[in-house]
Amino acid sequence: MYKVMIVEDDPMVAMINEQFVNRSRDFSVAYRCTNGEDALTLLEGDPVDLVIMDVYMPRMDGIETLKKIREKDIPVSVIMVTAANDIKTVEDAIRLGAVDYLVKPFTFDRFIQALEKFRNSKQVLDKESSLDQKNIDILLGNTSPVNKDHEPKGIQDKTREKLKNCLAVSGEWLTGEEISEKTELSVVTVRKYMNYLVDIGEVQGRMNYETGGRPCMLYRIPVK
Repeated sequence: MYKVMIVEDDPMVAMINEQFVNRSRDFSVAYRCTNGEDALTLLEGDPVDLVIMDVYMPRMDGIETLKKIREKDIPVSVIMVTAANDIKTVEDAIRLGAVDYLVKPFTFDRFIQALEKFRNSKQVLDKESSLDQKNIDILLGNTSPVNKDHEPKGIQDKTREKLKNCLAVSGEWLTGEEISEKTELSVVTVRKYMNYLVDIGEVQGRMNYETGGRPCMLYRIPVK
């Protein structure tokens, strides 16, 4: 079981991250911190396998915390999960060895993809004494991005257009359940297509935290 630390000052986002981690096989949350200083203190006393960390935090931001982790040579992998999408921040995170970088809002599938990327790298490093090109490619994440010419299995043009037309007619942000009701497609099918359409940029997605309960994803056609 991989031990995970969540470093996030927004309680709602931290809760979502923890729920996503706990729904993932072989991962469990060991600690939750609201700032980089507390995270470093814990890591120096009890290192974990993976840190999932925000950038914008009080006392010490995520990039500075990641820099300190590297300076102290703490053996932990880091995934950044943040609203920060400026070029310098992303470049700094990559330069400092972040395993992955997720921009809020993100889908559960994209979150799991980041965990799988970490798991694949960890398994290679744990079992190999030397690396061939295949294993190096796994470590570097050299995989082809999703594009319109390489769709996930089962995607049908008719269904995709039906969902896009539903969003276009509405012109508003809709939940997966609302789209399901309007199109008479299952929620599972809607979620599958929405994840793909968001990945290729044909639909916008954002997390709605103002539900009074469990946050949910909202979708709409990009505004031009």
